[in-house]
Amino acid sequence: MPALPLDEAGKYVAAAYVVFVGLILAYVAIMAAKLERIERELGELAEERPVRASDGVAVQNSDLAAPVAPEPDDSKRRLDAGRAQESSVDLGEASGGGVP
Repeated sequence: MPALPLDEAGKYVAAAYVVFVGLILAYVAIMAAKLERIERELGELAEERPVRASDGVAVQNSDLAAPVAPEPDDSKRRLDAGRAQESSVDLGEASGGGVP
């Protein structure tokens, strides 16, 4: 025989689920508030202090926001094409089909 009859246990199980879901919601709300506070403090710190480059010259914050990759020059393109051609020649020789 169970400790509680099944008709009485149902309300306790439901109450336990309600408490569990409430605790999960409280945890998520606390973490969201903490994340918002940290982001706000970081934003304030970024506005207060100028960003410095390694050589000690002050740099604008907007300069660091969107770094731009340099475009490869022609010598790098030719080098990459040469490497691709060498690798295809090496594969041909390795397979026994050598290029005349």
